[in-house]
Amino acid sequence: MTRASSGRGAVSGQARGVPRDVVVTPGMCSGGSLIFGRIGDWTWQVVGDSCGMNVHGARTADGDPAYLSFYYFHVRGGEVIHPHGLTFGDELSVMSRAFRFGTQSVITLHRMSPAGLELAEGALDPAEVYEHPHPDCLYAETFNRWIARTSAGSNRNLAQVVPPGFSHHDLPLLPNEYSPRSLVGRARATGTFYPSGPPACHEAGSAQTFEYVLDVVRDLNGAGLMYFASYFSVFDTVLLHLWRSLGRTDEQFLRRKVTDQKIGYFGNADPGAVFTITARRWWSTERRDIEIADMAMHDTATGQLIAVTALEVAVTESVPSGDG
Repeated sequence: MTRASSGRGAVSGQARGVPRDVVVTPGMCSGGSLIFGRIGDWTWQVVGDSCGMNVHGARTADGDPAYLSFYYFHVRGGEVIHPHGLTFGDELSVMSRAFRFGTQSVITLHRMSPAGLELAEGALDPAEVYEHPHPDCLYAETFNRWIARTSAGSNRNLAQVVPPGFSHHDLPLLPNEYSPRSLVGRARATGTFYPSGPPACHEAGSAQTFEYVLDVVRDLNGAGLMYFASYFSVFDTVLLHLWRSLGRTDEQFLRRKVTDQKIGYFGNADPGAVFTITARRWWSTERRDIEIADMAMHDTATGQLIAVTALEVAVTESVPSGDG
C-alpha cells in the first residue's frame, strides 16, 4: 500500500518528501539484496515525480536510452529496522525526499521506520539522516547521475548525460556539509573507503582475494546493464566465502546485522566479465561486537576498478574471529 503520488508536475509537494505505508512482501526481504532493489525503485519514483518526468523512458538528445544510474549507495541500519532483519508482513512507514546536487545529479534520502513510531512531523530533514538518526530506523542515501552507452551493446565507457526535460532546479539543495562527493571520490582514487584503515580498529588477519564470474541470469537488468542491486549480492557472496573461511556457519551469516554499508559504483560490465575482489577485515577496539569489511572489485581482464564497498556488521553471537 502506498500514499506516494505518481503524477507529474507535483514539484512543490514532492520537494517536502514522499510518504509511504508499506507492508513487507516476499519480493523485498531476504538475506541478500532484495531490500536494496526496492529502495532503488523508490529512488527512481521519487526523482521522477519530483522532477516531473518519466525516468524509466528517458532519452538523450540523440534519442538513445538514458539511465538514472547509482553512483553511491549508503544504508545505515537501526536497532529495529536493518537490511536483513525484515520478514513477511512487517509494517513500515517510509519517507523519501530528493535533493538537488550539482548540475546533473540528485541525492535521495529514505527513512524506514516501524509503523506507529512517533517521529517529528514535516519534511525529512537531512540533519536527521546525517547527524541525529533515530536508533530504531533504517536510513538510505542514494547519489544518482544520468548515463548513456557510448557504444551499442557495450557497458564499458558509459558517458554522463543530461536528458532533455530533466529539471531538478526546484528541488531543495543538499547542504554542502552532507555532500558525499569527497568521500566517494577518495574511494574511487584509492580503491577503498578506508585508505588508512577505519578509526579505532585493528586489522583482523590478512587480505583475501576471491574471483566472481558475472552471472547473466541474476546480475543483469532489463536494459542489459549490471543491476545496481547485484553489486550488493556480489559483495555478499564474497563476504559469505570469507565467513566460511573463518569457520563461521551459513546460519550465522544469515543472522548478520549490517549496521552500515557504503557502495561506490565506478564501472559496469558485459556478459562474460570476471571480477577479482579483494577483502579486508577489522575489529573495532571500542566495541568488540563490531566488525568492518572493505572490498574492492576489479575487472580481471582490464584491471578497471568496478566498485568498492565498506560494511559494518554487529556480530551478536560468538563467531570465530579469524584474528591473525
